[in-house]
Amino acid sequence: SCCFVRLCLDKILLQCVLQSRTLSGADAINALRPFYFAVHPDFFGQHPKEREVNENSLKRLNGYLENLQKPGFRSFKPTQLTFYVREREPNSSNVQESFSASGFRAVSFTLHTRDLLSTVLDILNSCSLSTEHVQNLNSQPHREAKNTVNRPIKWDKTYYSFTGFKDPEEELEQAQRVETTLMSWLDDNEASAVKKLKKSLPLRKELERLKIELSHELQLSDIRWQRSWGIAHRCSQLHSLGRLVQQRPEILKNVKGRTVVFTDRSGMSAAGHIMLGTMDVHHHWTKIFERLPNYYKLQKRLLLLEDRISQLLGGIQVVYIEELQPLLTLEEYYETLNSFYNKLRDSRLPFHPRSLRGLQMILESDRYAPSLHEFGHFMIPTVCDPAALQWFIFAKAQEARENLKRKEEMMITEKELIDTSTERFSLDRLYKEPSVSSAQMIDCCKRLLEESLPYLQGMHLCISHFYSVLQDGDLCIPWNWK
Repeated sequence: SCCFVRLCLDKILLQCVLQSRTLSGADAINALRPFYFAVHPDFFGQHPKEREVNENSLKRLNGYLENLQKPGFRSFKPTQLTFYVREREPNSSNVQESFSASGFRAVSFTLHTRDLLSTVLDILNSCSLSTEHVQNLNSQPHREAKNTVNRPIKWDKTYYSFTGFKDPEEELEQAQRVETTLMSWLDDNEASAVKKLKKSLPLRKELERLKIELSHELQLSDIRWQRSWGIAHRCSQLHSLGRLVQQRPEILKNVKGRTVVFTDRSGMSAAGHIMLGTMDVHHHWTKIFERLPNYYKLQKRLLLLEDRISQLLGGIQVVYIEELQPLLTLEEYYETLNSFYNKLRDSRLPFHPRSLRGLQMILESDRYAPSLHEFGHFMIPTVCDPAALQWFIFAKAQEARENLKRKEEMMITEKELIDTSTERFSLDRLYKEPSVSSAQMIDCCKRLLEESLPYLQGMHLCISHFYSVLQDGDLCIPWNWK
């Protein structure tokens, strides 16, 4: 019919206009610069949970963008992502948002488009970021067609009946109705994970061998990684450390009993670990090892400062907990402690000696009001008013003791459930991301133990906030899986 022909011509015209406005991969990166700036993990250094979520979401987003650029790629599944955005912007009506305790805005949205331009616009709009600069990437003819392309188009259902083409709106609605379940996701991704895991096994053995040899040779307590680099990357870092040991063995005599952490910068951490920046060359690492005697002297002064603060606050213990605090250098943490100590000393708060023994507190530089963590740690801002601090600690002391006791019980339960789940499903390894709490891990493991999951035999299972297969074959599942 004439109506049908006109619909076909309209579709062809629209396709031509869209093709004339497609973005290259480089254009897409440029267009997303405001977004990358707003969510880049490096800007969340003092917020480990938000950093971890953004790192993982960026990996999945990059994979989605790469697939869009593959010729002939047609198999798309809606991908839900969550990002913490650095600045507050007006809320968008189509986006699920919440605010974390640190004040950052959590934005969740689903990607389902099949071209770079639409995807870029969806991302920017979802995060309430301007899209004006995207239009500048197009030529003048593209801008002339803007009003036509941006208007909402509803295809008549008879078009799909006549042609046999699938209705994209129906596909999207169906995909959104069918929520991803653990079993369905394992069905779709087990083969890919097994393939990647088998490929990584030689490197995993090499990593374990290098770690054991270096730990034994240097008499280290442990070797760790701050971020989730791949196995090949980790092996490369250990090879670099091994070459330094061979070239300059004399500078490594002071590392006995210490923990080495590969991270983003070199120095000594607030926890007393030796940090080796993965972007630094051997010259920088050498300087760090040469400075170790001075670092150890500063660490003794830091411990003395913690004791003095403890005495002023009735015996409460000042602790640094890596899972709850940003990765600080020894110098940064010392300055924080010293500033807080001077404020306490001048205020002369009337705490009874040893009245708060057994309690713990951590110092934070990015908060303005004290709080009590679910595990019983007082989280005290360095800028907190001493009088308000005294009242808060007195008011929450009993609750803090109860939380600390509950933490001990929870840690025991969590370990037991991890061991039981590992054995039950014959897993090679079961672990969680730092952003997953013990309560969430316990809930996840309890529900897993109620299922029959033969797919997991011999696998590495990571409890996270989303579904993913990592580059070395680790399976990531959300703690609140369905």
